[in-house]
Amino acid sequence: MLLTIFTPTYNRGYLLKRLYDSLCQQKLQNFEWVIVDDGSSDDTRNIVEDFQKQGKVPIHYHKQTNSGKHIAINQGALMAKGKLFFIVDSDDYLTEDATTVIADKYKLIEDNELYAGLSGRRGYSKTQYIGTQDDYNDIHANALDFRFRMKIQGDMAEIIRTDVLRNYPFPYIDGERFCTEGILWYNVALQYKFLWFSDIIYIGEYLEGGLTDNNFKIRKNSPEYTLLFYSEFSKMPIPFIQKIKANINYWRFARFSKKSFSYKWKKVNPLFSLIGFPISLYFLIKESE
Repeated sequence: MLLTIFTPTYNRGYLLKRLYDSLCQQKLQNFEWVIVDDGSSDDTRNIVEDFQKQGKVPIHYHKQTNSGKHIAINQGALMAKGKLFFIVDSDDYLTEDATTVIADKYKLIEDNELYAGLSGRRGYSKTQYIGTQDDYNDIHANALDFRFRMKIQGDMAEIIRTDVLRNYPFPYIDGERFCTEGILWYNVALQYKFLWFSDIIYIGEYLEGGLTDNNFKIRKNSPEYTLLFYSEFSKMPIPFIQKIKANINYWRFARFSKKSFSYKWKKVNPLFSLIGFPISLYFLIKESE
């Protein structure tokens, strides 16, 4: 099997049918659908069981204690049988040719161990990109170069080799529920390239109450994950200005962590902190107004 389409979900059972319908409509049925329910209290299980009874798409369902999307991804990686792993959120769906495009593009890199996977584009519709509005020829680059050297903006539709994903599990921090996926994509970028293509294969909506809508709040409520990301990111081969921004954000969220100041200071470049720490105080004032 080529592809595992993976969906983490939490109290979004009512949205799953649109994604399910888009999977049933795929021209190339070369995939399985793995759903990890992150402790939902709605009727998600019953909805998924109804899909399974229809027998149109191979579906595997697992329910876990509420732990966050990142831990759900870890579980999905263990369950996956496909060579490739494609995260598709419960409030989004795929274009009808998505699996066909993925299969065709993957042929270009499937025998090259330097590649962790490939990525298409997300769109608000089949014709409107999310982020950078220009299309582009196929790009062969790691995620850091793609973002910061080529300056491509917007959420992408990354498809990663399952064996690579299993080597980069998200860490577990007790009591915290959010870890940015950037910690996965940028660490993978230190070792591997992706094939980036500009076809829209993924239609996304940013619903009220979603992760994007609550960005500051969810990072504040998971400060150790947030500091881990910005600490690691600031040390990566990225432009100097991005290192400073990462340091500023590190100190911006550091006040929500219970760790000692000396511990936090040691986790980032002290020279950058001479710039980043004072600037972070500006955000403290603005956010407390």
